[in-house]
Amino acid sequence: MTNSNRDSNEHDWLEAELADTLDEDYELELSEPALSEEIRKIYRKAHPPSMPRIDYFRALLSLQSELIKLQDWVSYHKEKVVVIFEGRDSAGKGGVIKRITQRLNPRIVRVVALPAPSDREKTQWYFQRYVPHLPAGGEIVLFDRSWYNRSGVERVMGFASDDQVEQFFHDVPEFERMLVRSGIRLVKYWFSITDEEQQMRFLVRIHDPLKQWKLSPMDLQSRVRWEGYTKAKEETFARTNIAEAPWYIVEGNDKKRARLNCIDHLLTQIPYEDVPHEEITLPQRVFNPDYERKVLPPELYVPSKY
Repeated sequence: MTNSNRDSNEHDWLEAELADTLDEDYELELSEPALSEEIRKIYRKAHPPSMPRIDYFRALLSLQSELIKLQDWVSYHKEKVVVIFEGRDSAGKGGVIKRITQRLNPRIVRVVALPAPSDREKTQWYFQRYVPHLPAGGEIVLFDRSWYNRSGVERVMGFASDDQVEQFFHDVPEFERMLVRSGIRLVKYWFSITDEEQQMRFLVRIHDPLKQWKLSPMDLQSRVRWEGYTKAKEETFARTNIAEAPWYIVEGNDKKRARLNCIDHLLTQIPYEDVPHEEITLPQRVFNPDYERKVLPPELYVPSKY
């Protein structure tokens, strides 16, 4: 295939994917209940115009095509990748994780979002419940919050004692160095938003029935304890920003740019390249003249209402 034909095919693919993605985005927007006009006014005032929708989706689809190459490289070379997403509640971690995994193979790329520890887990070595979720060769694991719960929510909310937090800070650098020495590529992101932006996002969730499930009692307490979380974040950076696994801060006030910047940066952290692919051909269907398809009873079918 010539370069011009290849470029033309890639352009056609991009345009088709862009159209589908725009349709999905419009569908999501139309399905959301209208916010009060007062909140809309406040939101518009607090947010300068973001990048144009069409430019955002073009960039996102281009980055997602690179993520597919990264996934193939990880699978082919049996690499092990861990990406940690931390930050304040509503900072945008879930949004970027969703865009990363959107077009990838869930058998290769997994998201780990652990619930609060059980009574049994509270008696274990702190890192023990995270270890079973680490990747084997050919896997990427995205931690939607991680072992840094100890220096964040557990510390601020009083679920961990001062001694436990101090032990964590003592242990975590060596724990992460062990992961890196074992062959795991470890990347750590912190999503940062302003006080005003978090308040606005919480208000939007409160007034949107489809998003209220995102607000837990812990989320609401994070508003009360903003300064406590700030102090915890600062000490976490100071004591866990090691050369083998440094922190990277993603400015999250602009959701679209945060997603694009994070994905673009992640792609630069791993030296992936194209890998060999076997040519795929669709085999011919086998027809058996003696086979007669049975008529299934109508009650087995989902009713056609639309």
